[in-house]
Amino acid sequence: MEQQYVAMMVLGGAGLIAALILYVVAKRFEVEEDERTGEIEAILPGANCGACGRKGCRDFAAECSRRGTLEGMHCPGAGAEGMRRIAAVLGIEVGIGSREKAFVRCNGGRCHRRVGRNAVTVASCVSAKSLAMPEGYCTYGCLGCGDCVSACRFGAMAMDSESGMPAIDLSKCVGCGACAQACPQNLIFVRGVDAGRSPVAVVVRCSNRDKGGVARKMCAVACIGCGKCARECSNGAISIEGNLAVIDPSRCNGCGKCAEVCPMQAIAMFDTGERQADHGAEKEKYKERGTTVNT
Repeated sequence: MEQQYVAMMVLGGAGLIAALILYVVAKRFEVEEDERTGEIEAILPGANCGACGRKGCRDFAAECSRRGTLEGMHCPGAGAEGMRRIAAVLGIEVGIGSREKAFVRCNGGRCHRRVGRNAVTVASCVSAKSLAMPEGYCTYGCLGCGDCVSACRFGAMAMDSESGMPAIDLSKCVGCGACAQACPQNLIFVRGVDAGRSPVAVVVRCSNRDKGGVARKMCAVACIGCGKCARECSNGAISIEGNLAVIDPSRCNGCGKCAEVCPMQAIAMFDTGERQADHGAEKEKYKERGTTVNT
C-alpha cells in the first residue's frame, strides 16, 4: 500500500514539474495578440472563402492588424462598408474602388433552347458534362444542375424555376469566384463594378463560338457574331473573337447601345436598379431575378 502512495506522489510530482516547465516555456515564447484582430474578425463574414488570398477570416484579420494598413488587403465578403469599418479599427482611411461581381455568360434557359435535356436525374454539372448531349443541344451552355449555387457561401445564387438557369443576386454577391470555379463549362466570370465610373455592367450572355447559323439553331438568344454591337460602340469596347462578341469593361461606359442593336438579345445590362435591360417580347417574363448592384 505504501508503494502505491509513493508511486502516486512520484507521478504527481513529475506532473507538477512538467506543468511548471510548460508554463515557463509558454510565458517565454508567448506572443501577445493584437486586440484589433478580434475586432476585425467580428466585422468579417466568417465564410473563410479564401477570396482575400489568406487562409481564412482569422488569418486575414491578424494580417491586417500586423500590417496596420489595408494596402493589398481586401475582403470581398465584407464589402465597401466592411472595409471602411476595418479601416476605422486600424485608425486609417480607405478609398472605395471597384467591387467584384459574378456574371453568367449564358441565357439559354428552357424558353430559348431549341433542344432540351432532362437534367433532373443528374447529380451535378460535372456529371452532366460527362454524358452524351442530344443532337442539336448547345454544348457551350449551362448544364442546369446548380453546382455554382451549391458553391456560393453567401446565398447570392439560386436556380430560377422558370428558366432553369442560375440567377445571381448582385446585392449579395461578393465576387469570391467560388461559383466560377465550380462551373465545368466556364460560364461564370468575375469582373469589377466601379460605381464611381459607371454602375452599369454590360455582359454578353452567351459562350457559343460556333458560326452564327449553327449557334442560332441551338439557341434563340445565341450570339451569332454579326458585329452590329461592335460597329455601334463608339468607344471600341467590343470585338468579335471566335464568332462571339467580347466586351472590354475598361472601355465600356455602359451606354447600352450595343444591347439595343443586338438582333439576338444576347447582350444584357445590369445596373443599380433591379432590372435587366433585355430587349424583345420575352423581356419581362425571363428577366434576371435580383440584379441589384449596390453603389
